[in-house]
Amino acid sequence: MLSTADFKRGLVFQLDNAPCLILDYTTQSPSARGGSTLVKTKYRNLLTGQVLEKAFKAGDKVDEADFEKRKGQFLYADGDNGIFMDLESYEQYELGAEIFDPVSGYLLDGAEVTLGVYEGRVVSIEPPMSVELIVTETAPAVKNATAQAQTKEAILETGLTIQVPSYVESGVKIKVDTRDGRFISRA
Repeated sequence: MLSTADFKRGLVFQLDNAPCLILDYTTQSPSARGGSTLVKTKYRNLLTGQVLEKAFKAGDKVDEADFEKRKGQFLYADGDNGIFMDLESYEQYELGAEIFDPVSGYLLDGAEVTLGVYEGRVVSIEPPMSVELIVTETAPAVKNATAQAQTKEAILETGLTIQVPSYVESGVKIKVDTRDGRFISRA
């Protein structure tokens, strides 16, 4: 059993017979006497993908999920599905579009990932925090156009489209943040 005092980002707990990943949480102290402290959570149901919110009273107990993180590797894409391998057991998993699509733009063949396994089946994929990808297509750089920082659209080797600074050209390898799809720097 987990207490609300154990809550932190990235923790997985059991709620309504499903594993839930805490995305964010806040504690709110009451202004009235006798009121109990509330712990408000924003979490993702890992089976359905829904992002939900729930408030718990301080000290409430929740069940621990039968959830573990394992090192894995992205092997290749097969249509809308992704084929992954568990690096400990060498077992292969074919994951459907609902799990694979959100991360497919960040993964090249052979990329290391973290697989979230619940009751023997993979329910989540975490790519590395940042990845290095090559820009395959973007508009040419415009010199002395303005004093303001400008961005332009770029298509990366995986097909992902992101905004990059105007000085980035085709063929350049860049670092991309996988949490929000932002340009970080040249690689």
